[in-house]
Amino acid sequence: MRKEESEYLRFIDKALELCKDIPRYFSKFSNKVYCNHQKIVLLVLKQKLRTTYRDLVELLKVSSIPLYIGLKKIPHHTTLVKFAKKIKPRLLDLLLPYRKSTIAGLDGTGFEVENRSMHYKIRTGIKSYRRYIKLCVSSDLEKQIILKQEIHKGPRHDNKDFLPIIDGIQAKYVCADKGYDSFRNHMVIMKTLKAKSLIKIKEYSVNKRIPRAGRKYREKAIREFDETLYHQRSKVESIFSSIKRKYGSCLKARTFYAQKKEVILKLIAYNIDRMVNFYLLFIRISAEPVYQSHKISYNQNVRDCGV
Repeated sequence: MRKEESEYLRFIDKALELCKDIPRYFSKFSNKVYCNHQKIVLLVLKQKLRTTYRDLVELLKVSSIPLYIGLKKIPHHTTLVKFAKKIKPRLLDLLLPYRKSTIAGLDGTGFEVENRSMHYKIRTGIKSYRRYIKLCVSSDLEKQIILKQEIHKGPRHDNKDFLPIIDGIQAKYVCADKGYDSFRNHMVIMKTLKAKSLIKIKEYSVNKRIPRAGRKYREKAIREFDETLYHQRSKVESIFSSIKRKYGSCLKARTFYAQKKEVILKLIAYNIDRMVNFYLLFIRISAEPVYQSHKISYNQNVRDCGV
């Protein structure tokens, strides 16, 4: 089957392309049966398929995916489990390489970590749990892809992760809701990023006593605030909705370290899907005027012939 005919093969191609900055083997003494690129692709594919390690291995046995990514043999599910425990989150961050955007949007959401049995809930009498994983991201609102992320245990205020998710981002505008309203945040956007701040100003904070050094940045943000561009921020909510619908809103991992890696793999799978679909859409739009021109000329010839 050609990769143009299969969504999964296009997905795998893009995943392999993103793995180029990751070493193929962690040690020169590795048995070199499976390389890191192959195992990372399988971990990301697991999130796309929303399946377990065992079911993923069974799927590999009846598909052409192993041959396509160059596997010498089908890995045992424990091989992927051990690799998922071994790999570090900061290494997975290399699979989110994009840092440029015209309009960057900031926001946060939560992922459920409910893995307790119903029997445990009944015996303890606890009906709900406040514990969850908090995800804060900066995203490109034009292409709707994730630029940077920060993951912590919730509950946690979004503003605490402002500097990590904005550091190194190149953008002309930065959109965020009132939770990020702070003279320090406005100053970082204008002075460090050389961008315009589209953070919604809190009503009570306009007359709030703030340091003189930060007052000019807040006043400048009020003067340059663009209501139309600010409403682009709602696309971040669309990104979160898409991630949770396609890849699941409940994490299966039990430890925070594993949950953090699971969330990053979901973001990587989402980015790859977006990039593949965006590329296909670009090709389809580029080809459409040519098709329409031929169609118009054909109809004109038919009319000229009196048919």
